[in-house]
Amino acid sequence: MKNPEEIKRIRAAASLTQASLSKLIEGIKIGMTEREVALRLEFIMREKGAEKVAFDLIIAAGENSALPHYRPRDRKLGQGDLLLCDIGAKVDGYCSDMTRVFSIGEPPAKAKAIYDIVLQANRAGRDQVKAGATGIAVDGAARKVIADAGHADHFGHGLGHGVGIEVHESLRLSPLSKDTLEAGMAVTIEPGIYLPGFGGVRIEDLVIVTEERLYPH
Repeated sequence: MKNPEEIKRIRAAASLTQASLSKLIEGIKIGMTEREVALRLEFIMREKGAEKVAFDLIIAAGENSALPHYRPRDRKLGQGDLLLCDIGAKVDGYCSDMTRVFSIGEPPAKAKAIYDIVLQANRAGRDQVKAGATGIAVDGAARKVIADAGHADHFGHGLGHGVGIEVHESLRLSPLSKDTLEAGMAVTIEPGIYLPGFGGVRIEDLVIVTEERLYPH
């Protein structure tokens, strides 16, 4: 559990991350490489006051977005590519973690359909976040949406984890979790669908557990 000061710092890190991503998007152009995007984002984060990035940023374009733990390379952004950004900053000793997916130009219909499923799964998971909920139940709510859409085999990781001084703390939301949520915990909700050779979508939000309902960062 986090005390009010810790939650304040986590929120600050999350806000800085969101603002940095918004600034990044303004300057993204076809032909930039994944590495260039990652370096630009880190510069923006530091410029806005981050101590450092919270982890090795994941910037994955096109088919590379189907690799959940990808590291940016010299792959150039092209028209119609999905661009997955799994990012976080450290502010006053505390981390943030979020993932967003964009399209370079008009996205393919298949990508739109996958995005809609993952967004529904994200919402289903977030709707279960409250004190007393089990990690298995929260994971299961999101996982059911993806399974019902025919993509059970394309979501191969847990739904989320705790966040604090470290970007990955011991709390887990997964089919094997033995954890129960308590008020004041900071957790991620990050369902995804990954199609080899095509691309992937992951939508990750960082939320604070409360007694009654969740509060987005």
